[in-house]
Amino acid sequence: MSDTTPSLTIEDTRHVAHLARLNLSEEELKSCQHDLTAILDHVATLGDLDLTDVEPMAHPGDQTNRLDPDDVQPSFKVEQVLNIAPATEGDFIAVPKVLGDTGGSA
Repeated sequence: MSDTTPSLTIEDTRHVAHLARLNLSEEELKSCQHDLTAILDHVATLGDLDLTDVEPMAHPGDQTNRLDPDDVQPSFKVEQVLNIAPATEGDFIAVPKVLGDTGGSA
């Protein structure tokens, strides 16, 4: 595809902008038309690559999750936690109310 001849019409570009909820001026539409065409040209060249011997992969790099051993360790005592809490109510940490009186979402 040529850089000077867009494969997308201005109407195609306007439609994509509408789907993306973008309110673009005519000048911005022309710029996006050029950019979208360049993106589609690039994707088309990727489709022409010979990937016969390329293994599919889920991630572009060698990554593994680091899993630490699940060792049981002593926990804080209730008194220690309540001493550092900003506010308490009895044996509980007090938190600000975030829901209305009905308990439903706002």
